[in-house]
Amino acid sequence: MTHIVHPFAHRLGIIRDWKSRWFAGDKKMFRENIKVDETIRRFLSKRLRGTYTSNIEIERSANELRVIISTARPGLVIGRSGENATKLRTELTAVARKASEHALPVGKQVKLDIVEVRQPETDAAVVAYMIAEGLEKRMPFRRVLKQTIEKVIAVREVEGVRIAISGRLGGAEMSRKEEAKKGRIPLQTFRADIDFAHEQAYLPYGVIGIKVWIYRGNVYQDKKAPVRLPEIVSAHS
Repeated sequence: MTHIVHPFAHRLGIIRDWKSRWFAGDKKMFRENIKVDETIRRFLSKRLRGTYTSNIEIERSANELRVIISTARPGLVIGRSGENATKLRTELTAVARKASEHALPVGKQVKLDIVEVRQPETDAAVVAYMIAEGLEKRMPFRRVLKQTIEKVIAVREVEGVRIAISGRLGGAEMSRKEEAKKGRIPLQTFRADIDFAHEQAYLPYGVIGIKVWIYRGNVYQDKKAPVRLPEIVSAHS
């Protein structure tokens, strides 16, 4: 019998870093920080639905809480002259303070960074949302699967892609699972850069679950950190 391990967790400390980066001295702060992080992620996943957000990272220092959002459509998150980003930062500060009294020092706000995803087709979360969008527009699920796989595998960096969807496909009474794959997905190779994401498509007759695996080749050295957009710096400075 094998154990199915999350492709991200499987590679932590090898080619992946933690999505929350902070240090809590005592157990009480550790518990509160975990609670605040989870509250922020849930809030952002609802608030930013439709903006092709792929990743939410949280960093803490002694006197600030920084949230880094990776998105394929930074213009939607930032807004005209940064007004959406300013509003989002204020909302995040309120959410963090409500979740825990000690989440932020008095007088401090949440810092916000927006990172642009240069190639959306190589990001599993963005691809999963593209599929969800297609299914919610009532497109035939087989056509959505085929078109998405062709679009993803056409990118030079991608060496393999696998998509699985399950639920009441096509409005059928009985739920079932459909899967499509192209290229290779070496799940047990630690240095294999495999991006994984799951998403949900909300349809009148039920929810359809979507899972996406994208293999982007092997990693033999540290990748360069993504460049953050300068617009957001001026929005919160």
